[in-house]
Amino acid sequence: MAGKPPASDPVQDAPEVSGPQHSAVGIPAIAHALKISQQQMGVRRTALTLLRVNQKNGFDCPGCAWPEDDKRHAAEFCENGAKAVAEEATLRRVTPDFFTAHSIEDLATRSGYWLGQQGRLTHPMYLPEGADHYEPVSWDRAFGLIAEELTALASPDEAVFYTSGRTSNEAAFLYQLFAREFGTNNLPDCSNMCHESSGSALTDTLGVGKGSVLLEDLYKADLIIVAGQNPGTNHPRMLSALEKAKAGGAKIISINPLPEAGLERFKNPQTPRGLAGGGTALTDLFLQVRIGGDQALFRALNRRILQTDGALDEDFIRDHTHGFEEFAALARAGEDADDTLRATGLTHDEIERALAMVLASERTIVCWAMGLTQHKHSVPTIQEVVNLLLLRGNIGRPGAGVCPVRGHSNVQGDRTMGIFERPAPAFLDALEKEFGFAPPREHGYDVVRAIRALRDGQAKVFFAMGGNFVAATPDTDVTEAAVRRARLTVHVSTKLNRSHAVTGARALILPTLGRTERDRQVRPDGTSADQFVTVEDSMGMVHASRGRLEPAGPQLLSEPAIVARLARRVLGSDSDTPWERFETDYAAIRDRIARVIPGFEDFNAKVARPGGFALPHAPRDSRSFPTATGKANFTAAPVEFPTAPEGRLLLQTLRSHDQYNTTIYGLDDRYRGIKNGRRVVLVHPDDAHQLGFTDGAYADLISEWTDGSERRAPGFRVVHYPTARGCAAAYYPETNVLVPLDHTADTSNTPASKSVVIRLETARES
Repeated sequence: MAGKPPASDPVQDAPEVSGPQHSAVGIPAIAHALKISQQQMGVRRTALTLLRVNQKNGFDCPGCAWPEDDKRHAAEFCENGAKAVAEEATLRRVTPDFFTAHSIEDLATRSGYWLGQQGRLTHPMYLPEGADHYEPVSWDRAFGLIAEELTALASPDEAVFYTSGRTSNEAAFLYQLFAREFGTNNLPDCSNMCHESSGSALTDTLGVGKGSVLLEDLYKADLIIVAGQNPGTNHPRMLSALEKAKAGGAKIISINPLPEAGLERFKNPQTPRGLAGGGTALTDLFLQVRIGGDQALFRALNRRILQTDGALDEDFIRDHTHGFEEFAALARAGEDADDTLRATGLTHDEIERALAMVLASERTIVCWAMGLTQHKHSVPTIQEVVNLLLLRGNIGRPGAGVCPVRGHSNVQGDRTMGIFERPAPAFLDALEKEFGFAPPREHGYDVVRAIRALRDGQAKVFFAMGGNFVAATPDTDVTEAAVRRARLTVHVSTKLNRSHAVTGARALILPTLGRTERDRQVRPDGTSADQFVTVEDSMGMVHASRGRLEPAGPQLLSEPAIVARLARRVLGSDSDTPWERFETDYAAIRDRIARVIPGFEDFNAKVARPGGFALPHAPRDSRSFPTATGKANFTAAPVEFPTAPEGRLLLQTLRSHDQYNTTIYGLDDRYRGIKNGRRVVLVHPDDAHQLGFTDGAYADLISEWTDGSERRAPGFRVVHYPTARGCAAAYYPETNVLVPLDHTADTSNTPASKSVVIRLETARES
């Protein structure tokens, strides 16, 4: 039997702290996953639902984007995937009666955890201007309200159409098509806040802004470098792939400011050794780099490779690369050992040990996530990673390449479908040829620029296809004030979150189907048929996703249906696009995708194959590089790294283990030894003592930025923790308030949430 949602917010004033763990998963992960699943779904529904996750005839997990092997386990999910599924397939419901009982002011005081625990949304809800409660509204009236605001705008560019990575390929394609027919490229998405730096760096260097490896490449690698990533929490199924790679002889270097249990030792719950034995030690060398010191580390390695006789793949460099001489001259120019130590915090011996492993490897893969992408200098950092691989020919050969690990289940697919504020001219040309309208060519707003536009009154309607915008974005106070200036905010959602409590003058919540649910569409002739959607994983594999559960309520619409009905209402007879057919026949959408986007030719036939198909990737497939030079580009960039003044620390924001992006499943961070609380800051004991904070003391965190504004996150318990010296860590979204809106990565404009200068002050009395 499923449990009831919490009636009140849990008290988080006194989190319990023990030491960090040194292994991940095992029996505790199974027990916790089943406990949460049964609380949300009950026993029978748990069994029926979890056994369909990531199966070839099942549904794609709404959590991370890690791919699946061709041969699937019966239980093809991880602990955090089970949590994500449980929250979507929950038996709890948020009905109109809930909104009658809870005013918008009340909802704004609640934690994200409490809001998410209430259950699935069941009806379209409307907040009229000046009202203090949401009220039920018909779908027809809801679409009419949106059309009223959109058609009243002075320019289509006064509307912002945001996308979360959960959105399917079919819905994303329709969404960008509608926005561009309406007349704007204002299509920010969650990728702007995570792997935009990866896309920028890889497009410039390799010509494709995606990873170049497939899952089987990990099993062929000699060396896997995992940098700025915590797979034990953020991509737990990756641990199985790393274990398999180790069994095949691969070595693993992990690079991170924090030691992470999952990379130390993995207890695979699918094996007797993992359940009852000691599991598998994964990391052969742990480099505890200082926050933002990764570029300096990879440059130090590259300089030493250049100095080593016979270390270069000279044939590959000659035939397939551009810019080597300029890069080599810069890298050979000399190393300031003190600067390298100051940037990385590593010793000469540690760097030499890493070098020896790089030189011993003929096939090297580098994986990374937000620890590399959310700094001011993230793009040159990732370009330096590419330099490392190019020097030894580790692009376009089996078992080698770049592996940016995406964090949300279809965030890469959404970008492939055209969710991008800076679309390529070739994509717009194809769209124009297929649909017979002239799409706008001027670039639109990314996330940061969209917030500025809302703040400055240049954007007046904000429409979100999924996600939790105000909790995911930086500079919380600035962002929430900006959103409140909008004339209308609209959220297509499955569950409640903070963004529903921070609204424009008017607001709508549009409830939609989840991945777990059956999507049955009724055609104009009265017949009906189940539809499926598709997603693209982190390695460019596209496959089908089919829900089986009955929808959470009869009022729910699918995302494609919402977009199609909205487009018909807004565009009317001016549009020749067959929106009505798209609403009820997703195969028709895929036929159009096939004619617009390269790699999707014969889409419906390809996706009918069990397991789906791999998209083409020129650097991987043929060692061809669609860059401006026609070759893979070395990058000669100066080394940068963040510094903090005396008495200050560099803060990285991160997730707890009971969290996925902005969704909070619980209040524990089991692997880091935190229980019953999220307002903790992890500080090295020596730094804490120098700053005058004992373990268990409470501090306010204040970020320091060039604008002189005080950004304060109050009441954090100081935890003495083995992080890198001079560094600190705390959970988001609680610390997003500390990240200045203008503190972004060069080129990609991604918020630099992993390198924020802070000071600690004794907590003020509440």
